[in-house]
Amino acid sequence: MKKKESIFKLLTQKPWDPDQAKLDDLHEGQTLNLSKGKLGLRFIMTVSTIFFCLFIVTYADRMVYPDWQRMHEPFLLWFNTLTLIITSIVFISAQFESKKKNFELVKKRFLLIGILSFIFLFGQLLVWKQMIDLGYFVSTNPANAYFYLFTTLHGLHLLGGLIYLNMTIKKVWVPQEVVIKKVQHSVELCAIYWHFLLVVWVVLFLLMLLS
Repeated sequence: MKKKESIFKLLTQKPWDPDQAKLDDLHEGQTLNLSKGKLGLRFIMTVSTIFFCLFIVTYADRMVYPDWQRMHEPFLLWFNTLTLIITSIVFISAQFESKKKNFELVKKRFLLIGILSFIFLFGQLLVWKQMIDLGYFVSTNPANAYFYLFTTLHGLHLLGGLIYLNMTIKKVWVPQEVVIKKVQHSVELCAIYWHFLLVVWVVLFLLMLLS
């Protein structure tokens, strides 16, 4: 009898009803607790991951053709990678200080993150200049084209992150005018996105080295 009642309740659920979430929370499995910011960030990261994965697949397929030529590996790429790793570490520190509500240190960490991010972007431009000076143009061979494509896409993602970072810095600078939890949440979202950019860059960098 109880089994029939549970089946009946399951069949009569209304997922489109706003009150259904409250009813679902009464069960052992509660509804997903995600803010709009985290949900939006997960969507962006998911789309970006799919986007990069598609290019990586085409990259691997294109390598088997005879016109593929191995590129020169500038040492500056290693420096840029290290810069991005340090940026991610500083973000961890900023997030830790944010949880302790020590926003003075968060301000300094965010300024350092902004400087390191621009150093990374400037370093990528220097790598481009070195490659062009050595004769590695986009039209020279497919490997060159993919290199410029990967670095451009990653750079654009980082520039997008800097826009949100600037918005978060404004909140951190005057935390008394906003809700503290919102500031901490914004810092967390920035940190997650920068860690994501680091993972994407490491994957692309290793792919280019191994190929």
